Amino acid sequence: MGENVLTIVVPCYNEEEVLPETTKELGQILNDLIDKKKIAPNSKLLFVNDGSKDKTWEIISSYSDKFDYVTGIKFTRNYGHQNALLAGMSLAVKYSDMIITIDADLQDDVNAIYKMVDKFIEGYDVVYGVRNSRDTDSFFKKHTALMYYGLMKKMGVNLVPDSADYRLLSKRATEALLDYKERNLFLRGMVPLVGYKSTKVYYPRKERYAGTSKYPLKKMIHFALDGITSFSIAPIHLIMSMGLIVMLISIVLMIYTIVEKIEGHIVPGWSSLMISIWFLGGVQLISVSVIGEYIGKVFTEVKHRPRFNIECENYSKKMDKRLEG
Repeated sequence: MGENVLTIVVPCYNEEEVLPETTKELGQILNDLIDKKKIAPNSKLLFVNDGSKDKTWEIISSYSDKFDYVTGIKFTRNYGHQNALLAGMSLAVKYSDMIITIDADLQDDVNAIYKMVDKFIEGYDVVYGVRNSRDTDSFFKKHTALMYYGLMKKMGVNLVPDSADYRLLSKRATEALLDYKERNLFLRGMVPLVGYKSTKVYYPRKERYAGTSKYPLKKMIHFALDGITSFSIAPIHLIMSMGLIVMLISIVLMIYTIVEKIEGHIVPGWSSLMISIWFLGGVQLISVSVIGEYIGKVFTEVKHRPRFNIECENYSKKMDKRLEG
């Protein structure tokens, strides 16, 4: 039981304010689990520096020199939160029996890690961290999140409500996830596709410990739309439905116009003409935009560019050294 290696992957983007506390809290949990013989002594924290512009990497490097359990990856530039998670998992899966991903802002309760590890020991391959409260969210964020989960469910996307990227994956579950090669990443939608035995642990969502949110409204909207278009062609079907509705309306108006002409009631109408033009123009622009979004994703996929480039990392070196020792 105590021979299972745990790696905690933490994506970081401009987290210099919160990183010292994050390292302290996660380090305490890691050492506590080692003392209780629930994980192997060579378990690690793996911070992924996603092109930070502050002193995030300097802090990671400093702690890595000071503590054996702290390791880091440095990207050549900013590649995004999802790619940072994937990079950490890609490196950690070679040495780890289980991998936990968690954001650096400490909004997710780190104490849930104890429950996740216990569930892994019980035989679960996937353990989702699920918020049992959204009290820290604004009214707008809380209700738009509920609408989004409902919309995704209707589109046939299997998401775990109130679960973000705080989860535990076993080695084989991680390997299965890494077999998905798409560049348009939406991990919270991809993980349920992996299958394997899964469960949930619940925790209260807290306020951010320090710093500012890396997901402002604009980025949240883009992430939500990315999730929809990466996992469902329902918007394409919606366009077809809109086209049929507009066609039916046009037929009704044509019949109405013919009847009015026969009865001699034709009066030139500027308003009705302009409304029709603007309505049809709007429908066409929306349709072209949605189709263009899908074509853009295909364009990205077929180029097969690397998801990220790593400038340097010391995780492998520390793990290899420990294995040799």
